[in-house]
Amino acid sequence: MEKFETSKSSGEHKQLASLVGKWTGITKVWFEPDVLADESPASGTISLILDGRFVLHEYKGSMSGKALEGLAIFGYDLQNNKFQSAWIDSFHMGTGIMFSEGPHQEKSFAVTGSYGSREMSERWGWRTEIDLRSEDELYITMFNISPSGEEAKATETVYKRILEA
Repeated sequence: MEKFETSKSSGEHKQLASLVGKWTGITKVWFEPDVLADESPASGTISLILDGRFVLHEYKGSMSGKALEGLAIFGYDLQNNKFQSAWIDSFHMGTGIMFSEGPHQEKSFAVTGSYGSREMSERWGWRTEIDLRSEDELYITMFNISPSGEEAKATETVYKRILEA
């Protein structure tokens, strides 16, 4: 418990807590490299859950004019020294849950998972980068990783923190 309290005051859990707030911005989507498929407004709320062990990102947006929403839980596993996430949404994930993890990083962090189906001969990777570029600017960028290891940007949300009066 002491290690967790230290992490909350000066470590990875403090880093996660810095994401807490209400956010608004734009999400871009690519289905092919360098060919923008969609750009639409997005909004999200990031809150602490379970005494600061995790943050919950709840977001809403649209894709080609159709509403979408999603949830992601991010945490840092002190026992294994890894960031972790569980992600669901109403567009990309269908009825699946993507579990991802990644190593400790100082300012930003990234987690990598994979997806596929029985119809797909090989699983694809999916990397999510969380980058708080300033106190009020958050980038969430996701990359498709082909079975051969080629990466291509799939989505990018650029958020601005909403200041409440």
